[in-house]
Parts: sequence; structure tokens; C-alpha cells
Amino acid sequence: MNDVVLARALHVLAVVVWIGGVSMATTVALPALRRGDLGQNWLKAFEAIERRFIWQARTSVIIVGLSGLYMTWQLDLWDRFRMPSFWWMDAMVGLWLLFTFVLFIGEPLILHRYFHRFATERPEAAFARLHRAHWILLGLSLVTVFGAVAGSHGWSIF
Repeated sequence: MNDVVLARALHVLAVVVWIGGVSMATTVALPALRRGDLGQNWLKAFEAIERRFIWQARTSVIIVGLSGLYMTWQLDLWDRFRMPSFWWMDAMVGLWLLFTFVLFIGEPLILHRYFHRFATERPEAAFARLHRAHWILLGLSLVTVFGAVAGSHGWSIF
């Protein structure tokens, strides 16, 4: 059972790094960029921050996925995905899939090129849209984390 304890600890630690980074970007970095606190070249400042965090986020998402899969397999929790009272299990997987897509496919193959061009041509509109997207992702993340912590301790809305 020590392996499950280790998996859970790694899972929670990686979630803290991942969602904490989303929170920091949403509530601190993007507002500072948009106010010009980090200079007039918003794109350059954003890319400097993103370049330093993207691999932390990617590594965290990988650890979360592997540890979550391991715990589900080891504890045989597959049936929970069919129970409405365990909605947070589906929410965790859905959030993980969304971020995995964005971090490994969307950002490097689509968003980087599109956003760079948009931010160069219309920085205020581009960063407003980026900031809105981050608020949505943060909101989904916080609901999921709240549901997972409360649900794993027996609380249910159903």
C-alpha cells in the first residue's frame, strides 16, 4: 500500500505545481503584463515567463496522469466513472485531457504561431482573450480540485 501513498503524494504535489502555475499566470502575471508592469513588449515578457514554466507544467501534467492512472488501476476504481456521486473523477480526467491537449498539441502546434501573430498585430485584444481563457481554465481547475478533495473525503452533491 506504500506505493499508493507515494502515488497520491506525487499526484497532489504535481497538481499543486500545475494549478498553482495556472493561478499565478491568471491572477499575477497576465494582469502585470497588461498593465505594462513588465515592460511595453507584452509578448516578449509573456514568452519569457512561459518559456520558464511550460516544462514545469508539462512535467506536472505527466506526473498527474501517470499517478492518477496508477491509483485507479491499483485500487480498482474504474466503476467510479459510472457513478454520478463521483463526478469529480470524470472532471479530473476531463481537465487533465484538456490541459494535456493544450500543453502538448495546441500550444506548440497551433496556439504559439497564431497567438504570436495576433499579439504582434493587436496586443491588447490578444492578451485580453488569453486572460479570459486563463480565467476559464482556472475556474474549471478550482471546481475540480474542490470537488476532488471534498469528494475523496465523502462529501457528495448527489
